[in-house]
Amino acid sequence: MANRLKTGKKTSKPTADQLKPEEDIKVSVQQLVRDERTRKIAGTLSLLAAVFLFVAFTSYLFTWREDQDKVLNQGASILLPSADVKSLNLLGNIGAYISHQFFFNGFGLASYFFCSFFFVVGANALFSKKLFSIARNIRYLIVGVVFFSVLLSFLTARNHFAWGGAFGDMLSDWLVKMIGFIGTAAVLLVVGLAYFIWRFNPVFNVPKLPKKETSTANTESAIESEEAAPAIAPIGEDENNTVETPAKGNKLKGKKGVVVIPPSKNTDSIPFDIIEKEAPAADDIRKGMLETTEENAALEEEAEAPVIMPVETPVPPVAPPIVEPTVVTPKVPLSEIPLEIKVATEAEEEQEEEAPAAKPVEMEPYEPTLDLRDYKYPPLDLLETHGSEKIIQDPTELESNKNQIINTLKHYDIAIQKISATVGPTVTLYEIVPAPGVRISRIKNLEDDIALSLAALGIRIIAPIPGKGTIGIEVPNVKKTIVSMKTVLASEKFQHNNFSLPIAVGKKIDNENFIVDLATMPHLLMAGATGQGKSVGVNAILVSLLYKKHPSQLKFVLVDPKKVELSLYRTIEKHFLAKLPGEEEAIITDTKKVVNTLNALCIEMDNRYDLLKEAGARNIREYNEKFIKRKLNPQKGHQFLPFIVLVIDEFADLIMTAGKEVEMPIARLAQLARAIGIHLIIATQRPSVNIITGTIKANFPARIAFKVSSKVDSRTILDTGGAEQLIGKGDMLISYNGEVSRLQCVFVDTPEVESVCDYIGDQRGYPQAFLLPEYVDEKDMDAKDFDLSDRDPLFEDAARLIVQHQVGSTSLIQRRMKLGYNRAGRLMDQLESAGIVGQNQGSKARDVLIKTEMDLEQHLSSLG
Repeated sequence: MANRLKTGKKTSKPTADQLKPEEDIKVSVQQLVRDERTRKIAGTLSLLAAVFLFVAFTSYLFTWREDQDKVLNQGASILLPSADVKSLNLLGNIGAYISHQFFFNGFGLASYFFCSFFFVVGANALFSKKLFSIARNIRYLIVGVVFFSVLLSFLTARNHFAWGGAFGDMLSDWLVKMIGFIGTAAVLLVVGLAYFIWRFNPVFNVPKLPKKETSTANTESAIESEEAAPAIAPIGEDENNTVETPAKGNKLKGKKGVVVIPPSKNTDSIPFDIIEKEAPAADDIRKGMLETTEENAALEEEAEAPVIMPVETPVPPVAPPIVEPTVVTPKVPLSEIPLEIKVATEAEEEQEEEAPAAKPVEMEPYEPTLDLRDYKYPPLDLLETHGSEKIIQDPTELESNKNQIINTLKHYDIAIQKISATVGPTVTLYEIVPAPGVRISRIKNLEDDIALSLAALGIRIIAPIPGKGTIGIEVPNVKKTIVSMKTVLASEKFQHNNFSLPIAVGKKIDNENFIVDLATMPHLLMAGATGQGKSVGVNAILVSLLYKKHPSQLKFVLVDPKKVELSLYRTIEKHFLAKLPGEEEAIITDTKKVVNTLNALCIEMDNRYDLLKEAGARNIREYNEKFIKRKLNPQKGHQFLPFIVLVIDEFADLIMTAGKEVEMPIARLAQLARAIGIHLIIATQRPSVNIITGTIKANFPARIAFKVSSKVDSRTILDTGGAEQLIGKGDMLISYNGEVSRLQCVFVDTPEVESVCDYIGDQRGYPQAFLLPEYVDEKDMDAKDFDLSDRDPLFEDAARLIVQHQVGSTSLIQRRMKLGYNRAGRLMDQLESAGIVGQNQGSKARDVLIKTEMDLEQHLSSLG
């Protein structure tokens, strides 16, 4: 055969070689159809068709009077290039012709369904996903086109415009002739309602009928009614018809009977469940083809009467004994589907009783960021890169410093075994391994001599380096590198961390980014002389938090006695700032308002601790996790708690002007506020003992020291020296987790902060800033003599609430009675005048003078 093909002779039968091109064509066609690009092109064409039809149809609604005559006169010749007719349709003659065919000769206004169909097909093909169900939309298209075409023709029978098209007119006229005008209207109404239910499946809330108790005497009639029913209620239909699927291997078959497991002696207390069995074919049942085992047949003969099954409300049951099942033939014939009736065990009854409580309506987790779902985090492009990101290493400088250090130590007969250098952005760390027998104190005392030999300012000796067996000598670099905020924020360590409040502080000597969690600090104390980078450090911390947290998760309380340092953040008032009710400015500059704000924070702290106590949570993270999982009821005062960061730019000025009024609430917040998400950042340029007292220092384990003027100030802020040896311009020491590290603080310029704040401020924010609890100083309050005859309508309810909880708290009245602070405060003053609660004790709760509700009722009756 192969020879014949080579010589060109004809063959009567096609060979495999002759069929190969056809197979190749089929394979290529299949590959073309399966190609993703083909589907996307087809989807694009389908979307184009949907848009084309929509534009043509919409234009036809306004130009049909002129275009209809042209299409009727010209016919399909209007589509020829030689046609002289020009249509008014936006898509020209083609749009007019297609619209005429769909509207006039087709389905009228219902033709818009074809646009939706092409859109569904195109979207699915273009995105290669099943965004819409094509089969379901085909059904909607067919039914919708037919129904709305007939409906529009029926409603607009005498109108010149073809609202229902030729198809609708034909079907509408036929229906009117057959069943009349009223009959047609009724049919369309019923079909329209059915289409609406089929299309949208609305939910109708119908009250359930009361549950009827079935007595023992009516059991047989209940069985008859069940047998007369055409079908069995579906599984899980409602509480009155509980139908479950039996366990595998637990089915017993009878010829025409019901499998019954006899109950225990106390039959009235044992509930039962009706279990749907797998029904055999109806013809097999009618012909009696179900086989019965010999044991079941014997048991069937022994049973003379049907077992009566109790249906009363279950009570705590007694465990039934294990007995053999019996097959009982009821007096009346059963339905075609056999049922298996099983007595529930004790464990199953407990599950049934706990079912309503164990399976509540599952809700999606609460998402706090949905309050501002359109909020966008600031991009890194708003920040600038200052100078070179790479650290400049000068080999000549490193070698010269190494030789000077070795020679200086040799002059004092100190031998070393090894020396290495680590170049940082600002300083270089030279690590020395001294020879055996050399005392560390000798090298430590040579700090000034080494500085003299190197002719450098800011020599700092670490003897020894924690965790290493070396002595460190920090020498400032001649050429310093600026650590840009953009570089640190773009690092992997900052972008992918699980910190609650991540802050970027700076870079260590080994060029590692120093990023910590403010929530674990939990408070930060900053000190340094004027112009050494303290304000830049505060801005760096705030910008770090703005880049990482959503407005619903974080609020700032900014205290700025200088009035100019923190004014940049005024534009983000409705996003991130918190203030007292009634205040115009969110950034606090007046000392009197600072005192009220700190006391309001103490009240907020107490309120949050009350919420944590009721929720059974130990800290704000556990509380918010419970609230997100919807385990806490907002109607009881629970809410999502954002972190609050208090920033005080110049603490010394507040201490000088307010003294104890500021120190006491600061100490309370520092001691207690860490668990409920309130964190403090306090900066001062005078780290003296009378400013940073021992009470404050004890609760600020994390401290930052910029360059200070004396070793006394360094010991005040860090409990160790070294801050006086810094070189300024962001050079800093941080005490964190018991270690003191030298860092170069990140630099963020004022225009960069303005850009970030403007970007956030231009977005949609909350209606107002986050409101702290209102605090009214006792000195500012008027006399509290109230006329008891002019009491608040909620006076008695508030009195009962206070006596019931034995807590004289205004915030308790606010949360439980859902009142504002002013009305709750007036109620508390009236309760004080009535002798129910004691006097105000500042941020503490008042004493409740009446202990029981009975005494309260007698007291209220005596008041009249």
